[in-house]
Amino acid sequence: MKPLSDQIFNLMTLLYNAHPWHGIELGKESPEVVNSYIEMVPTDTVKYELDKASGLLKVDRPQKFSSMPPMLYGLLPQTYCGKRIADFCNEKTNRTDIVGDKDPLDICVLTERPITQSNIIVPAVVIGGFRMIDNNEADDKIIAYLKNDLVYSEWHDINDVPVILIERLKHYFLTYKDIPGQKKHVCEISHTYDRQEAHQVILKSCEDYSEKFSGLDTFTN
Repeated sequence: MKPLSDQIFNLMTLLYNAHPWHGIELGKESPEVVNSYIEMVPTDTVKYELDKASGLLKVDRPQKFSSMPPMLYGLLPQTYCGKRIADFCNEKTNRTDIVGDKDPLDICVLTERPITQSNIIVPAVVIGGFRMIDNNEADDKIIAYLKNDLVYSEWHDINDVPVILIERLKHYFLTYKDIPGQKKHVCEISHTYDRQEAHQVILKSCEDYSEKFSGLDTFTN
């Protein structure tokens, strides 16, 4: 028989939803296949993001201009962009001034099928990523596709993705914070990296998370 504490925890999970950042596992096949929490879908004209305190999806801001994500967009549970992510970015860019953005690692999930609902968990196969730097903060974007997607499952690495689609993704991230008439937002994508490097980024973000939130072990295991 399970210990009483485990039984109580199992009963509590029936009463309360798991926190998308802390209460969901990244997955037993990670970093190759990861569970992704989806905050936005391609039809969203409002910027949604996870409220880190409550675990609820909140409205960040209406999209004032015609900027909608060309893919499913969200975060990887139990990841954190801290010192290891910053050091890796500094190493790859020959810089010394970059810091982690102190958020979960972002992920873009491509799929041939239209998914119009956010606040869901999507299994995704990692194929690469963007090394994005937002005002001196490491803000990597992992690129993946929906597991078992009937079309995109033929892709094994980011080099298999059509260039026009990569350019579309880049354009979104480099412009979605810009507002005409205001000072241009300082943002760049220094590298597009392959699946192997994306796995490294995910593992480092998991290590950053373990260090930052080690006290949550009793609640997530």
